[in-house]
This record gives sequence, structure tokens and C-alpha cells, in this order.
Amino acid sequence: MARLLVVEDDPFVRSALIRQLTEAAHTVRSVGTALEALREVAQVGFDAVVLDLGLPDLDGAQALKMLRGITDVPVIVATARDDEAEIVRLLTDGADDYLVKPFSGAHLTARVTAVLR
Repeated sequence: MARLLVVEDDPFVRSALIRQLTEAAHTVRSVGTALEALREVAQVGFDAVVLDLGLPDLDGAQALKMLRGITDVPVIVATARDDEAEIVRLLTDGADDYLVKPFSGAHLTARVTAVLR
């Protein structure tokens, strides 16, 4: 069981992610903005972060760089963006994994398990 932070602004997607990860026996907290994510990571501490890129306050790529400035927690980018150059850039800039929406709950759970090894 891991402590996970889900950073997703869409309430329906966020609910689905929380449900899937909770069913997989993880403890899940969630936020809808990059700034909330940075505050949570700094104050609470997590085993991994699931990060959407399309956030209302900052682009997720900026949030990833800021997260990397304060922690080395594994970050799984979970987004609809499927541009190969952007995927490569974000993995190079510090993302530990990258999932393109839509994906199954089982796929997400497997990726979380992989980054936690």
C-alpha cells in the first residue's frame, strides 16, 4: 500500500482515478491544481504522484519541474497529450512514467506498482 497524490482538475476523471487506486489498496489524496499539488507534496509527503498536464493554474510540465525542485518522489504523467516529442521531453525532465488517456485502471495500477519497485 502506497500514499499517492492524484493531481487532476477534471472531477470525473479524478473520481475514477481515486476509486481505482483505492481499490488497489493505496491511500489516495487529490488536488485540482499545480499549486495545491506543490503544497501537498511539501507538507504531506507521498510515495508517488499521478500528474495531469492540463491544469488550470500552471501547465503540468511546469509543475513537474517545480516538483523536481523539492522532491524526488516518482511522478507518473497521466494526460491526453500524445505528442512523442513532448513525452520524451517530460521523461527527460524528470517524469518517471507517462500514460496517455484514456487508459484502464488496471494499466494505471500496474504503472504505479512499477515506479514503486
